[in-house]
Amino acid sequence: MDLQKQSETGRQSRPDVPAPAGAAELRASDADRDRVADILREALAEGRLTAEEHAERVEGVLNAKTVGELERFVQDLPAGRRQSAAHSVVPPRPDPVPVRAEQNVVAVLSSATRRGRWRAGQRVHAYSVFGSVEIDLSEALFEYQQVVIKAVSVFGDVQIRVPENVTLRGTGGGVLGNFEVETSDSAEPDAPVVYVDGWAVLGNVEARPKRGKRIADILDRVQRKVQEKVHKHL
Repeated sequence: MDLQKQSETGRQSRPDVPAPAGAAELRASDADRDRVADILREALAEGRLTAEEHAERVEGVLNAKTVGELERFVQDLPAGRRQSAAHSVVPPRPDPVPVRAEQNVVAVLSSATRRGRWRAGQRVHAYSVFGSVEIDLSEALFEYQQVVIKAVSVFGDVQIRVPENVTLRGTGGGVLGNFEVETSDSAEPDAPVVYVDGWAVLGNVEARPKRGKRIADILDRVQRKVQEKVHKHL
């Protein structure tokens, strides 16, 4: 039997089954946007893009819905051509991240801080308007492998610190302001991944590892304290 005719007959008998979508038609994940933003950041550093072109393309990356839309922003760059030739699609994050923030840190003409021993949710929003926000994850409890921090600063300052042995990624931009994420990759495959995105409008957003702070060290200290309390009650 002709396999091609059999395949066509099968599709005609089941009109409700859609044809498989190409890679360009797939919905873009945050990891896909991070990959394209990294290419644009390198192109800016190499002088291939002006600051205005970089800001315009980053804004388009944040609003892109499909992988094909993302590829258009880097198709005229060497790294973008290599990615297209390989038809590589970065897999989405394993855990679904909620759209609404589980925690909000807001400072309007004031300061707000999250630090010490606290539970970091999957999504944290930080807003600073003529104020100062500090989010310190160096001693936080990571209940999820992926943590997304949305940081928006308007005439303000947002400082984000993470343990040095987690993976840190960032996508964002500044409008007459500074948006800086010191990206890092953890050598541990199961280490948490912190994604920082947002905007700085006449303000400042910075995210970087906190040297000397590691998740393993924190867990060891907590375990010792628990053991000390148990021994006291024995």
